[in-house]
Parts: sequence; C-alpha cells; structure tokens
Amino acid sequence: MAFLKAFELAELKDFTSPVSKPIGLIWFTSFIILSAAAVFYFFNTPYWWVLGLIGAVLSQILIFQFWSEAKYGTIPNVLILLVAIIACFQFYLDKSIQKEITYIFDESVTQNRKIIRKDMIVDLPSPVQNWLENCGIVGKPAIGNVQMEQLFEIKLKPDQKNWYSTKAKQYITANPPSFIWTARMQVMPLVYASGRDKFIDGKGEMLFKLLSIFPVANDGNNPEINEAALQRFLGEIVWIPSAALEKYIKWEAIDNNSAKATLSYQGTSGSGIFTFNEKGEVEKYTAMRYMGSGPDAKRFEWYIDIAENKEMNGIIVPNKCSATWVLPSGEWTWTEIEVLKINFN
Repeated sequence: MAFLKAFELAELKDFTSPVSKPIGLIWFTSFIILSAAAVFYFFNTPYWWVLGLIGAVLSQILIFQFWSEAKYGTIPNVLILLVAIIACFQFYLDKSIQKEITYIFDESVTQNRKIIRKDMIVDLPSPVQNWLENCGIVGKPAIGNVQMEQLFEIKLKPDQKNWYSTKAKQYITANPPSFIWTARMQVMPLVYASGRDKFIDGKGEMLFKLLSIFPVANDGNNPEINEAALQRFLGEIVWIPSAALEKYIKWEAIDNNSAKATLSYQGTSGSGIFTFNEKGEVEKYTAMRYMGSGPDAKRFEWYIDIAENKEMNGIIVPNKCSATWVLPSGEWTWTEIEVLKINFN
C-alpha cells in the first residue's frame, strides 16, 4: 500500500502518512523479496530462509517508521522470522550431517570390489555360512556401502502409549565400519526434533535438536557410547552382509543356529549373538549393551527381533524388525523399523 500511495496508483484514505517515492520503492522491494521467499519455500528451495529473513527485517524496519498505519504487519513478520530462523538452523544441521555422510562414503572402499567366493566363507561358523549363501552375496562383488530409507516408529520411554512415526535415512559402510542414521520426527503439533546417530572412526555420537535449535539429546565420544554404537553397527551388518568377512569381526560358533560375533576397532570392542533360522535367515541379534553413558551407565540385554526378510536389489535382507531393551522393570520395545528402499554400492 505504501508503494501504491507513493506513486499515486491508488487512493488510500486510511493511510494518512506521506510516503516518498524512494521509500515506496523500498516497500515494493520488501514485497518482492517476501514473495520470492514464499515461492522458494513452496518449491522447497534450501535457501528460501535467507530471503525470508531479509524481507521480514526490511519490512519491519519500514513498519516502525509507519507504525500507526502498518503496526499489524508485525504479526506476519514475526511468524516469518520464527520459521526462517528454524529453517536456518535446520539448513546448517543438515549441512553438517551431509558433510559426515560425504566423509564416510569418501573413506569407504568401493573400488575394485572383490567377488565373494564360496572358499572365502568356509572358515566361518556353519550358520553364518548358510546366511551369507542364502542372502545372495556369494558370486557377487562385495558390498562397500549401503543407503536406505526406513519407516521408523519410536517410543522414547517405556510408559509411552503412542508411537512417534517418521521416515529415516541410514548410511552404512563396511570398510571402515561406520553408519549415520538421520531423521526428523514430529513430537507434538508444530514441534519436531531432528538430528542423527552415528558411528565414525570408532566413535559414537547421538545429536537431536528440538526445532533444530535446542539440544534434547547430545551425547558421544565416551567409552559407553562408543561401545553401544559399535554394537549397533555390528547388528546392522545384516544390511551389509559383506562386512561379516571383514578382519575386524571375529566369529565363534555356538550351535547349529547361532554364532557370536566380536567387533574390535579403534580401541573399542563389543560382541553380540546372531540367531538364524533353518533357511539361513537372521532371526535375532542380542547384545549386552550400555544404556546411557558415564559412571552410572549399565549394560542391559538389547535385542533386534527380525519379523520379515525380503529380497531387495538382489540381496535378501531384513525389511521388518524391532529393537527391545530387557530392563528390570520389564521389556521395552522402543522402535519398529520397515525398510522402504535400499541401495548397495
């Protein structure tokens, strides 16, 4: 309206303050910037928030100069600023996570991948041999890395009634052993938490932020978290079976249906027991795993129960599973996962 009044393009009786043409052009510039921000937001352009911040700040400066007529414009400006600030923090959090993903994939050995031969698995316990043959990696190039999308449901505490649901992405490399799991989940209307769990260079870390700004989980690079993250990676070799042949894993036969795996890397070691069915599919992975960190952290039984296996891109992998803590108060199934998409190498 200030632009229209400055150039006498409309008669605005309620807008009584005089507006010069230069100021009118600045008002129009603010309108263009905010309109562009809206278009970029609609098309999910990563940098829309830059225009949103500039446009809202410029608009508010002008509003202060014409307060009596334009004061109610402060309401949308505040809303735009809040959303743009959250988007800014989300942008830099995503950028940080993407940098970590690039790092582990750059480090991952995928060139000149060896063909997995049957003679390469003969020294493993028989149920592990059956699994590797059944899953379909024998006769194919070793899998160096995996990308997957998951439908992820989680309960943050044992007495939580309803599940939080979201889509998550996971990245795993076999050599060196590493993973990054990232998600954004809505915890209440208009409020979400985003972040990632990782195991890189032998160190684990979990970071989640409310609205991408306020840390609600930030723990890592201590002996308990490092071991727990290592044990998680060990359980997730079911999605990158070639890792079972890596030198950092030692296998020990238990019986015809189970075997113990011990992973040692960068000064941290952890074990878990894999249970297999008659078809050679993994049914369960169990570990004594730290809950929390620091001197008060304790190991509890933690197991992954695999409900369904499915051939995906030529490899049979678990596509439905759940994870459960066995606590003194009882069992707490805290997450359920369905793999929606998986890509190898």
